[in-house]
Amino acid sequence: MKKIVVFTGAGISAESGLKTFRDADGLWAEYRIEDVCTPEALARNRALVIEFYNKRRRELAQTEPNAAHKAVAELEQWFDVEVITQNVDDLHERAGSTCITHLHGELGKLRSMRNPELIVELEGTEQGLEDRAPDGALLRPHIVFFGESVPMFDRACEIAATADIMIVVGTSLAVYPAAMLVRYARSGVPIYVVDPGEPDTRMIRNPLHHIKERASSGMAKLVEELKR
Repeated sequence: MKKIVVFTGAGISAESGLKTFRDADGLWAEYRIEDVCTPEALARNRALVIEFYNKRRRELAQTEPNAAHKAVAELEQWFDVEVITQNVDDLHERAGSTCITHLHGELGKLRSMRNPELIVELEGTEQGLEDRAPDGALLRPHIVFFGESVPMFDRACEIAATADIMIVVGTSLAVYPAAMLVRYARSGVPIYVVDPGEPDTRMIRNPLHHIKERASSGMAKLVEELKR
């Protein structure tokens, strides 16, 4: 059975109604990164940071997986599929994908301020200001903030290197180090990029197929092509 590695970004969830960070009307147009997505922001104004992510969870709770998420999950009927996502939502899981690596954390989880490997599931959407981990430390969102290392990147590189086919969908390939994953595909492995715009494909040295469509329609076409 051929191995497909699917690398996804904010564009795949945008069709479900979740705002991206970088678009003109995205989240960074409403908030300053320095105020809600850095370790310094958490130390300076814990309440604002926690409310920012509580709001993201409330929005996510009103959102459903779209046709692109479902198409990725559908590939498991014919292929060995692993998903690597930059997204912190759970839409891949809810669509039925079974093997997912989150590069930048998960909205539905919190972790200890003392021990980053002590991760707990959050019940519901609201983190309290004084919520504590089993080790007694305050909890923080299980999110990779700007300026922090990406602990799952090495594992993601290992996964990318196992691909017989790589699919890149919903990412501009502009966020590092995540964008470098395409360089870990073995020589000759085809890479399909599903994006209506012009993502930065300069890093790709493999056979490149660009499907210039939105995630949902582009993935539907690609699934049919790969099945054949």
